[in-house]
Amino acid sequence: MELDLVMISDKADPPVCKILDYQKFLYQLKKKQKEIKANAQKIVVKEIRFGPNTDDHDYNFKLKHAINFLQEGAKVKAYVFFKGRSILFKEQGEILLLRFAQDLEEYGKVEQLPKLEGKRMIMVVSPKGTKKK
Repeated sequence: MELDLVMISDKADPPVCKILDYQKFLYQLKKKQKEIKANAQKIVVKEIRFGPNTDDHDYNFKLKHAINFLQEGAKVKAYVFFKGRSILFKEQGEILLLRFAQDLEEYGKVEQLPKLEGKRMIMVVSPKGTKKK
């Protein structure tokens, strides 16, 4: 009949075996794993860039975008980019990011506090609640 004897569980007492087509069994196993992988939730990271001297209007505009991203279930990576000598305003950039985190408090929680990496000060905010569409 061209079937194989396959041991399903060797730890059981007595061991469990099945008579089946082994190639078909492997195919179905791969198919299940692929389906599980397809159903896994993918994490989206959206970036928002600020300058150290970002004005209130620009700040509010970017804040609204961040709120929308968090409501869609995406993480928000906000960063202040320092060009040239503006690196002198590190404190100003940190204050801006902390204010941003405070304004997003009801929509998400801060995953990573502001941290300087090269010419960028980066902060990550992840969504709090469930997806809203």
